[in-house]
Amino acid sequence: MSRSDLRALFRSNNQSLKAVDVFADRENEWAAVARSITARAAEARDPAFDVEDLESPRRNVLTFYGVGGIGKTSLSRQIAEHLAGDDHGPRQWPPLDPSVGPVIPVRLDLSTQAGLGFESVMLALRVAVASLGRPMTAFDLAFHRYWAHNHPGEPLEEYLRRNTFFSRFSTSLSVPEQMRSALADTAQALMMPGTLGVLVGQTLKTVVRSLRDHRLRSRALGGCRRLPDLLEAEPDLDTLSYYAHLLAWDLSQLPAERSATLVVLLDTFEDIGDRTHRDAERLVQRLAWLMPNALFVITGRNRLQWDDDRLEGQLDWVGTRCWPLLAPGAEQDPRQHRIGYLSAEDAERYLCRRLTLDEQPLMDEQTRHLIIARSHGLPLYLDLAVMRFLDLYHQQGTAPAAAKFNHDFPALVARTFRDLTAPERQVLRAVSLLDAFSIPLARAAAGHDRDAPAMQLAERPFIEHQPAAPWPYYLHNLVRSAIRDADSTAEDRWSPADWQRTAARAFAALGTEYSAARADGDRRKLLGCLHQGLRLARDFNLGLDWLVDAAYAYVEDFVWEPVELPPAGAPSAGGTPAVIPHSGPAANPPTALAAALSAIARRQRQHRQLTADTLRDVLASGLLPESLNDLPAYFLAECDRDLGRLQESMDGMRRVAAAGGRLAPDASRGMLHLARRLGHFPDVLTAAAALGRRGRKHRTLGDVWWSQGNITRACASYAQGRDDAEQQGQHGEAALSQACLAFAAAFQDRARAQEQIQRAEDMLTGGDARWAQLQVRNARLLRDAGAGPGLADRAAAVVREAEANGLTSSAAYARFAVCFDAAITDSPQQLESARQGLLLSVQGAEFAYLLELSYLMTGHRPPEDLPRAHWIDGVQETGARWRRLIDDRRAQLATTGD
Repeated sequence: MSRSDLRALFRSNNQSLKAVDVFADRENEWAAVARSITARAAEARDPAFDVEDLESPRRNVLTFYGVGGIGKTSLSRQIAEHLAGDDHGPRQWPPLDPSVGPVIPVRLDLSTQAGLGFESVMLALRVAVASLGRPMTAFDLAFHRYWAHNHPGEPLEEYLRRNTFFSRFSTSLSVPEQMRSALADTAQALMMPGTLGVLVGQTLKTVVRSLRDHRLRSRALGGCRRLPDLLEAEPDLDTLSYYAHLLAWDLSQLPAERSATLVVLLDTFEDIGDRTHRDAERLVQRLAWLMPNALFVITGRNRLQWDDDRLEGQLDWVGTRCWPLLAPGAEQDPRQHRIGYLSAEDAERYLCRRLTLDEQPLMDEQTRHLIIARSHGLPLYLDLAVMRFLDLYHQQGTAPAAAKFNHDFPALVARTFRDLTAPERQVLRAVSLLDAFSIPLARAAAGHDRDAPAMQLAERPFIEHQPAAPWPYYLHNLVRSAIRDADSTAEDRWSPADWQRTAARAFAALGTEYSAARADGDRRKLLGCLHQGLRLARDFNLGLDWLVDAAYAYVEDFVWEPVELPPAGAPSAGGTPAVIPHSGPAANPPTALAAALSAIARRQRQHRQLTADTLRDVLASGLLPESLNDLPAYFLAECDRDLGRLQESMDGMRRVAAAGGRLAPDASRGMLHLARRLGHFPDVLTAAAALGRRGRKHRTLGDVWWSQGNITRACASYAQGRDDAEQQGQHGEAALSQACLAFAAAFQDRARAQEQIQRAEDMLTGGDARWAQLQVRNARLLRDAGAGPGLADRAAAVVREAEANGLTSSAAYARFAVCFDAAITDSPQQLESARQGLLLSVQGAEFAYLLELSYLMTGHRPPEDLPRAHWIDGVQETGARWRRLIDDRRAQLATTGD
């Protein structure tokens, strides 16, 4: 059924005029869906297809992306309804090729408003395939353990009955019964009474051992090679995402007559793929990778970036090798389609059905054809043309002539200008310089002393509105990019000087907003001011002014959101890493500052050497004022430290500290950090008192005390540093201190360590601090030391990631954890092997203290040629404390039976 278009309906008193919200038929998009399903089904039936092959490229993701309001959600709904055989699907869409066989569609709205978490996504897939009437044995076994662990005392059946989302699925209540059947079959195969119950303790060990010993080879689970590992893993959300592999495996085991193609439609993908925090996107990408026998149809505002190698580290699988059909230029479906360009037939149907009078199209055929030709298939052009047609119709009392629409898109924007008042036009031009705006920001940028023009403009249909954003209004990108072209032919067009003055006003207004955001601790708006201010300053060659303070404020909190600017002259729509021009009109201080901040942030996602090279270029360009040179110099020294270049790092830190600027306390702490790496602990302890809160005194003390084996004092110092940072609103520093606290606590009480680890992970959620994340992983290694096999392999994974990012300390700590584990288990051969691994991190005196500790904790004398550390209480007392830690861990493990 057609729904009324309320915007058009409430613009007229004419009751015979009918305005409806039209779904463009999108035959081309449906054809892409049909081709993709056919290809997916054919590949799954190929005898060479192996659902357990985790290395082959994936060709199971179809993407439709485009600007907001373009009809992506409507398309997603129509596809789901058509695949389900619902009569609401477009009748003109042809059916699928009969060779495809049955199809199971499941549509999920990932929008923030929908509130659908990843657990619900996984459960929805399981509910959807329940229609096949068969247990998903491997998945059900693992999910049963996950549910019991994360929802103790809450039956799955009751949850599905109570949850309004799952109540829409007719098969939801059959899932618990299918799971009970799978559990009973497994219990019978193991000759256990009843069902398996909760998979913990000895029951879990029995199941895993049976799977590993292939005692279930004749059963349904016998060939699922990765099931034992998934059952042993901690049943958290991250592990749940890997259960997708089990569901794919289960589907692949169904006989041909009971199989079906699963089609997963994920709408509003931009709410999880926001290109800043990719935690949720990582889980969904993992889902798509691990289910190569399902088709994923993703709709969102942005093109998927999974083919971009630069996202390595943020997502699990990136690059064209992994996703060949997601790359630009791919010609085979499933691939990425930019939704928005309508066929002439779709556009004709759109215009005929959008406005009608007495059941006939309000627009005459000549006008429709001219608009369609000029629109180049852009739905936004059609929408603006309809609104203009309606306005002229009411003004003239009759349908306007077709010649009124004989314009390209910029010309339509220029004509729209004439419909605005002069103050509104001034506001529109001003806000075209901004990524987003509020009413006060628009007023200030336009140079007005009242809000009315900005408020009136915000009500126009070409202004987008996002109430939850720092600035709730923004121009549609197509409108924004056309304004400057349209303005060049307007009667009241602006001169270059007019644009320059407006840019200066907008920049100053952003400075005012920045000051308020800084006072309120509003990190999101602070970052928005920095982004918009840098772009304005770069494009209009403005002085840095408040950007100097904003740059330092950005780096002080250790959060590291991306700071990327679009190419000069382009609307802000994603951004690319800045580069440093050494000459020419683009070689200005804002360009250099943007490049420096971009490199500093990206060091969390790339090797430190790349960051170091960029920062050296920034310093060599000489574009930054003296007040800002400390910024790249300090972080260059940090990169040199992480890369193991201690002398270069010490020289850089010393220069920054001597300059006495805003980063001088950080540089002083950095010098002490280097001295600690060399084992000069008494010197560090003495000098730490002068650091103060700004120099992260307590975190520095914590670093000293854990290396002495004084875990209690170390934890107290880290906790004080965390609390101080939280009081100042420095959430990044607080999370970093908490990660260090988790690491130190893991040497001692395992239960307390787990609490600290969980708190650290919670505080790091949504951020991108690679060193802190690795420190928490090292804490998990230390917590598990002595408790069982496999720790060396886990540590090796941490070392590989640390080395891939140029983080020498993270690698050294992971190797030290292996030594700690071997000392607890009293395994001389393993300890010697662990020491040889740790030796790889020892460069002269750097990290030699860790290797020395590996001997002291076992009461052995270190090699004579090993550089000795200067211990605060002397080598005897330090060794005694570490031996007590070993003895205490052994006692804990003996008590718990691990």
